[in-house]
Amino acid sequence: MNNEVRYAREGRTGVITVNFPPVNALSVAVRAGLLEALEAGLEDADAEALVLTTAGRTFIAGADIREFGKPPQSPILGDVIARFEASPKPVVAALHGTALGGGLELALGCAFRVALPGTKLGLPEVKLGLLPGAGGTQRLPRLAGVRKALEMITSGDPVDAAEALELGIIDAVMDAPSALEAGLHFARQVLAEKRPVRPARERSERIAGTDPTLFAAFREELGARVRNLFSPFRCVDAVEAACTLPFEDGLKRERALFLECMASPQRAGLIHAFLGEREVAKVPGLPAGTPIRPLRSVAVIGAGTMGGGIAMCFANIGIPVTLLDSGREALDKSEAAIRRAYEGMIRKDRLTSVEMDSRLTLIRPALSGQADSEQALAEADVIVEAVFEDLVVKREIFARLDAVCKPGAILATNTSTLDVNAIAAATHRPQDVVGLHFFSPANVMRLLEVVRAEHTADDVLATAMALAKRIGKVGVPVGVCYGFVGNRMLHQRGREAIALVDEGASPQHVDAVLTGFGFPMGPFAMNDLAGLDVGWRIREERRKAGDSDSLPVTWLDRLAEGGRFGQKTGAGVYRYEPGGHTPLPDPAVEALVEEHRHARGITPRPVSDQEIQERCLYAMVNEGARILEEGIAARPLDIDMIWIHGYGFPAYRGGPMFWADQVGLPGILEAVRGFHDRLGGTHWRPAPLLERLAAEGRGFRDL
Repeated sequence: MNNEVRYAREGRTGVITVNFPPVNALSVAVRAGLLEALEAGLEDADAEALVLTTAGRTFIAGADIREFGKPPQSPILGDVIARFEASPKPVVAALHGTALGGGLELALGCAFRVALPGTKLGLPEVKLGLLPGAGGTQRLPRLAGVRKALEMITSGDPVDAAEALELGIIDAVMDAPSALEAGLHFARQVLAEKRPVRPARERSERIAGTDPTLFAAFREELGARVRNLFSPFRCVDAVEAACTLPFEDGLKRERALFLECMASPQRAGLIHAFLGEREVAKVPGLPAGTPIRPLRSVAVIGAGTMGGGIAMCFANIGIPVTLLDSGREALDKSEAAIRRAYEGMIRKDRLTSVEMDSRLTLIRPALSGQADSEQALAEADVIVEAVFEDLVVKREIFARLDAVCKPGAILATNTSTLDVNAIAAATHRPQDVVGLHFFSPANVMRLLEVVRAEHTADDVLATAMALAKRIGKVGVPVGVCYGFVGNRMLHQRGREAIALVDEGASPQHVDAVLTGFGFPMGPFAMNDLAGLDVGWRIREERRKAGDSDSLPVTWLDRLAEGGRFGQKTGAGVYRYEPGGHTPLPDPAVEALVEEHRHARGITPRPVSDQEIQERCLYAMVNEGARILEEGIAARPLDIDMIWIHGYGFPAYRGGPMFWADQVGLPGILEAVRGFHDRLGGTHWRPAPLLERLAAEGRGFRDL
């Protein structure tokens, strides 16, 4: 036996144990070890049945991510599963924790499957741009039925053991002390009852006579949900093959479709996004073993939409939160909004009423300046300021926090654009100040930009990153500049979107091109959702501070000046029916844009889809290169994760910097130079890093 898989015997049952922590991934060594252990079990004359189990907290949770993108190594998983399926001795797969991807495919190849309560079973390959390539699309429909197999494989979402039993995916759920004991008990039953072995490949009753129109209808449903994705439709093709071809031919069809997915750029993008989410938590330059400060109680200052959402993030994991505001009306509105949000989760079966009540009791509203609120600030381990974007106001708040809060408390600002160094300078403890830039709605959006200021201590940064993980966020460390990473790049895209409309495009044309690229909504629909007043007020503050040359007043500002703030007022760039959220073109906006063009002496011209996409996205890439050069982001993958998790950049494209490498930096550089020659402006001047990488034949991936 090798180190990853071992064989032993318990009475009349041979036991094959995978021990490859932390998730028993199906590495080449594990695959080889499985074959060796199976042969040992078959040669063991005293073993009448075999149990396949795993050490640790979970069954096999899928492939070994270290092998992603590399040539396959023998033995391949399909061959391993075929050997288990052909075993003359019954093999019982004993499942616990998670049985995912190749782990579930291997279990489907065993004669029987038993699971502990709460075990999760699924085939999530589609989330990496792939499909189950070791027989999962052929065996699952034979056990669970065609419709359910399609749903599981195209969504990648798991089912629990109870549902798996009801569907016929497993044979029993046993409340045993361990998966091994459940497997041994079931194996003894198999032997005692002389149960016949009927492999999944031989079961055809649940796929026989499947109506061919089922697949056409399901593809149509998919088109509405995942219109731009490649692999979900190949998954449908593979399941259809299970219903129309002999088993071995179905496996060949599945393999061919799997290789198509492997060759897709979407697979590369999704795997980059998958690995990047894990890698981004490792902060370059932060010493290993940096201590974490305690996090027992939190105070949030500002009971607006953002403050209420931030409070929910902590209450959701059982941390008490004091929510402070200077006005009782704001506190009452926030309480009502938080309750509505939780009630919405109950309606979607994501929360129970008991859980809601527990969370609500952890959020304590308090009026600023009163004795109880001052006490809460004095006792809190973390204080998050979430008031409106005004540097003077924020500095006043931090000066007060400096006087009230205990030594070692972390003072965090949720600013999205302002100078965190200037905010920290209002205190005598700048080492304790950090930016925690949540994205709205804070209780939903996964991104958290962790802004390290000039004097932020290592343990404060480490604690902030640990905090992000604890509350379920993707924390990304960034440096201090206007807009940090995400909003700084968004500003460049927004500038081009507005300019394109100035020159002749319509807002809906710009939005359509970017949603066609894969964004969930275009820049103008997004502005309406966020509120035109938010960006307008930020721009007005910058103009007051002397930045008017780079921020000329646009037709977008005129809309906000007229009270058109977007969805919340029923009109912004688009108009909205009462209670509706569908953007509808508005002749009044067309007229205002025409008036703006006339005042600036612009004759509108036709604008192509290609120009819209290149100007909006290449402006982002060029700015991203500057951000990397300045050290605001440490790695290209940091930028990619920010844009995937905070701004809706399609994960299957891997993020803006990964996508730029796929497009090719020389072509992007040539286009950027062309836009600079034609349009001028410092923002179109090619970033030196972009020029250098293109000249050297390298990409952002090489940094």
